[in-house]
Amino acid sequence: MLCQECGKKPATLHFTKIVNGEKNEFHICESCARDKGEMIPGSPNGFSIHSLLSGLLDFERTGPGSKQETMRCETCGLTYPQFSKLGRFGCSSCYQSFDSKLDPLFKRVHGNTVHVGKIPKRSGGVIQTKREIDQLRRELITRIDQEEFEAAALLRDRIRELERKAEGL
Repeated sequence: MLCQECGKKPATLHFTKIVNGEKNEFHICESCARDKGEMIPGSPNGFSIHSLLSGLLDFERTGPGSKQETMRCETCGLTYPQFSKLGRFGCSSCYQSFDSKLDPLFKRVHGNTVHVGKIPKRSGGVIQTKREIDQLRRELITRIDQEEFEAAALLRDRIRELERKAEGL
């Protein structure tokens, strides 16, 4: 998508402004955003997604000799402090190299460490039903382990009902 202002550069910033209940969406490049004053207050030299990520990644300060200082990707050589500063990985192996630091980061940014995605309302009935069945099966195992057999029987019946429903969809 090209910038809505200049029409030359790719749009890297996407704003949604709501003013007096009216929603306006803007898709602009960084230089046009700087010219329009569309910056995050207090950010030096305007807005950059990398500086935003860097700020999120820097919630644990690194110091000389710290474990984070010595964390390094074996493939590309990127260190954790460099990753924190850049806000992006050097290669696909960085995910494994910095794995211990990523779960808390993802939890902080996304609220969870597992991506579940969204399910379309029209065509997602089967997927939602299967997810509900999986969740009920986990709960069924817990009830059986706790010897709550009456509750387990109710869950078993609900699972069977949902399975029949899923076959019909």
